[in-house]
Amino acid sequence: MGKLTALQVRNAKEPGRYGDGDGLFLEVGKSGSRSWILRVQANGKRRDIGLGSAADVSLSEARTKAEDVRRAIREGRDPVAEKRAMKEEPAKVPTFREAALLVQAEHAPSWKNAKHATQWLSSLEQHAFPKLGDISIAEVTGPMVRDVLAEIWLTIPETARRVRQRIGTVLDWAHAKGWREAEAPLRAISKGLPKQPRRDTHFAAMPWQGVPAFLVKLAETDKAGEPYRLALEFLILTAVRSGEMRGARWGEVDLDVQEWRIPADRMKAGRAHTVPLSARALAILNRMKELRSSDDPGALVFEGSRPGRPMSDMTLTMILRRMGAGCTAHGFRSSFRDWAAEATNFPREVAEAALAHALESKVEAAYRRSDLLEKRRKLMDAWAGFCGGGAGKVVPMSRKRA
Repeated sequence: MGKLTALQVRNAKEPGRYGDGDGLFLEVGKSGSRSWILRVQANGKRRDIGLGSAADVSLSEARTKAEDVRRAIREGRDPVAEKRAMKEEPAKVPTFREAALLVQAEHAPSWKNAKHATQWLSSLEQHAFPKLGDISIAEVTGPMVRDVLAEIWLTIPETARRVRQRIGTVLDWAHAKGWREAEAPLRAISKGLPKQPRRDTHFAAMPWQGVPAFLVKLAETDKAGEPYRLALEFLILTAVRSGEMRGARWGEVDLDVQEWRIPADRMKAGRAHTVPLSARALAILNRMKELRSSDDPGALVFEGSRPGRPMSDMTLTMILRRMGAGCTAHGFRSSFRDWAAEATNFPREVAEAALAHALESKVEAAYRRSDLLEKRRKLMDAWAGFCGGGAGKVVPMSRKRA
């Protein structure tokens, strides 16, 4: 039975605490404010828990609240934390657009370059946001996604597949955050779309037998475009990817040891790659050195039309189109690989290493420590000799006698 009465509570004016018993107090402040306080022991610590203003909470209500708090503590619960959680507003569920922006921000540090981050979001902006952007991420359904993809599934199939994967990433992320009850139903969505026609995804390549004649013709083209012609020839001689050539900087080149060392962050496989330079490749670099406008090691070797910016891949494409080559710049890697397989005795692994291809066998990759640089140097010299109109020096494989 409590010690206080309703009349005592009403008439209490003197600042201080008035006990009702079992830890319940009426606290009167110097300003005249009056509130209920419950003193309890929880986990060996004393705590004072507010139960509300005496102007709003009567004596009997205060006793009921006090008993609720004591019961919660006996059951091992934290009544203060529970009260705080009830007051906090639940996190606002984002729209699909807002969720996509959050996913991009979280994932961008793991992507190789800013260009991928831009492309990742732009594809969603163009194809998904118009219909899904303003819908709560919790309410985006499989049929909605299917209808978005259906509009581009057959007309731009590769882009459509990328958009499907990126929508799925956003939906799965929202599920992990607790904003969706289920993961992205991509399998069901794909079943609801028509079958895309099979297309040859290989880059158009020039037959290796035609490369020497092509380089002769390339040398005879407009002299005003010399840096671009040299860039394309250098690409062919080194068998690298277009982006690796266009991003080459003078600090990566060591003319004395005749090597071009491409850092890992510019390689597709994320591993540094050393390219041995043939005599003709060195001659091209020496000519570019004469044409360069800066001695900064960070300057680009093959600069584009805008100072300080690399040439675009379209520059190389336009040269090939004007010459009627019928192939892509990337396709010359296939020309090189076919030549190595059909016209030389160089081992397969040497040609694959020259192309910086990752080993298919994880076991072999784990044990291989050498990058076969010296063998690749002989291979690239032979390729340059062939491209220059010669037969190219072929190193025969040693064979055991029967």
